[in-house]
Amino acid sequence: MPEWLKKAVFYEIYPQSFFDTNGDGIGDINGIAQKLEYIQGLGCNAIWINPCFDSPFMDAGYDVRDYKKVAPRYGTNEDLTALFEKAHRLGMHVLLDLVPGHTSEEHAWFKESCKAQKSEFTNRYVWTNSVWENPKEYHFITGRAQRDGNYMVNFFSTQPALNYGFAKITQDWQLPTDHPDCIASREAIKDVIRFWLDRGCDGFRVDMAGSLVKNDDENRTATGAIWKNIRQMLDQAYPQAALVAEWCHPEQSLPAGFHCDFFLNEKGNGYYSLLRDVDAESGEPNSFFRAKSHGDVTKFLDEYQKMHRDAENYGYVGLITCNHDTERLGGSLTAQEMKLAYAFLFTLPSIPFLYYGDEIGMRYRKGMVSKEGGYFRTGTRTPMQWTDGRNAGFSEAPAQALYLPVDDAADAPNVEQQMGDPDSLYETVKSLLALRSKYADLGADAPFEVLFAEKNTCPLLYRRGRFVMALNPSEQAASAPIAVHGKNVFSIGAPTVVSETAITVPPQSFSVIAEDAVG
Repeated sequence: MPEWLKKAVFYEIYPQSFFDTNGDGIGDINGIAQKLEYIQGLGCNAIWINPCFDSPFMDAGYDVRDYKKVAPRYGTNEDLTALFEKAHRLGMHVLLDLVPGHTSEEHAWFKESCKAQKSEFTNRYVWTNSVWENPKEYHFITGRAQRDGNYMVNFFSTQPALNYGFAKITQDWQLPTDHPDCIASREAIKDVIRFWLDRGCDGFRVDMAGSLVKNDDENRTATGAIWKNIRQMLDQAYPQAALVAEWCHPEQSLPAGFHCDFFLNEKGNGYYSLLRDVDAESGEPNSFFRAKSHGDVTKFLDEYQKMHRDAENYGYVGLITCNHDTERLGGSLTAQEMKLAYAFLFTLPSIPFLYYGDEIGMRYRKGMVSKEGGYFRTGTRTPMQWTDGRNAGFSEAPAQALYLPVDDAADAPNVEQQMGDPDSLYETVKSLLALRSKYADLGADAPFEVLFAEKNTCPLLYRRGRFVMALNPSEQAASAPIAVHGKNVFSIGAPTVVSETAITVPPQSFSVIAEDAVG
């Protein structure tokens, strides 16, 4: 386990929308470097950069054309190396986004694989033996190559699937996972990993990490074996390199060699219920943190506690405020409601991931025209709002040249406006992260116990070591028959009232109570 990961608080950066230093309307690597002190000042000590490798950007960089080259619109390999070096000088760490399951159709490997002539790349991707074979259980593209056969894609038609083999062979064109060509695919990704670790990268967030081997069993055993092999290489040569999985099954991913796995937003699951649930009849937001709703926290807690137990002794659960695939909370929750949501997320035993702009409550922009395969996700990928000046301080380019339009509403939040305002969301996030850093009992490794949580009821009470957290997002004061002896050391809204027989939490408030009166 990398020692630095245990205390990590990540800031996720969508590079094209973060900060533009050369005036072309697109964020860049140097823009990230310039803002590292800002990120650190907020309380984050690590960053995760969404794909920054060379790409035709049919899926915003999740279609890689060259794993070993920074996309020219972001800068150069030297710029990225300089970013690593500056981050390390500041005591920060950097994760890159690794997409191992597929490439762009423009990748050199795929161009060779498309040729009729046999080569080392013939089986680098998944192909049928004949163009007339088009199995329905997977998505194949037909009639696009010189060679006879159809190729599998993982997502968009421009993302051919790399061939790591099939756990269960059902067709003669399927290769077993121990076939030399499937092993070659694994070794090619290991080469990419080594390339960037040697230049100062601290690890990777891995896209669709559980989907490498096809026809895998429900426990993803064959895919797990690949990651165990990669983990063995890392433990030997790069023991401080971190692997974070987009998998959402820590009972599978962490024993396979990952250090952290996300609790992802999936419609109907506990995370969705907690933050983004919608009432089926009215269509109104029904988040647990929305004061006017009666959202339920127990579904989240049931699922989260299982994930937390599954992660123990292996690694951590990663909790996001949002990410590049998820609608922002801004717009559906008020600033006060977001403060309470972040207070909860940042005081759980997990690795926090703060999405750029969430610290100021940037809004999800509904109805935006899709950009680079974003579709509904485009509205959560808009430029960072730094100031109330031109293009919200994101870029000096003409407005029509921006990667996406900035939020130009009169009440659009920005960093400059909120910094120094004690009532702002920014300052609350900063205070919460400082609190987490100050007390080990609020960190990823400290114990966690739910004291009071009932369906569609407030308050929520939970213990972290010496501290009791009291949360009430509703519009009315709420009490629970729990005796707590101590004092408030941190509050959002009015402080919680404790007595010998009960605890009373004011409306729309959150408190941290030190049972032993630690100041």
